[in-house]
Amino acid sequence: MDKNKDIQVLTHNVQMIDRKTIQMNGIKKIESFNKEEFFLQSVMGYILIKGEELELVKLDTSGGNIYIKGKINSVAYFDEEKKKNKESLISRLFR
Repeated sequence: MDKNKDIQVLTHNVQMIDRKTIQMNGIKKIESFNKEEFFLQSVMGYILIKGEELELVKLDTSGGNIYIKGKINSVAYFDEEKKKNKESLISRLFR
């Protein structure tokens, strides 16, 4: 068995350039996304990225890296409780 595959990325870095691109590592999962928001699970909690014309350019699932372009308006971190509130908001919107 390859030991390197069992090692999880425990660091989380964010690099934003001119509010047009954002690169992150330490991403565990993409919960949902569209042209206006990305909801991600990272090693530091849940992240909500809001913007306009957002596009997933690159995703490296083995390394936990993501690259998004578009106009980035906000980046917010949430704990587990906030994730439940976000999911209930989305479910109420689509009833």
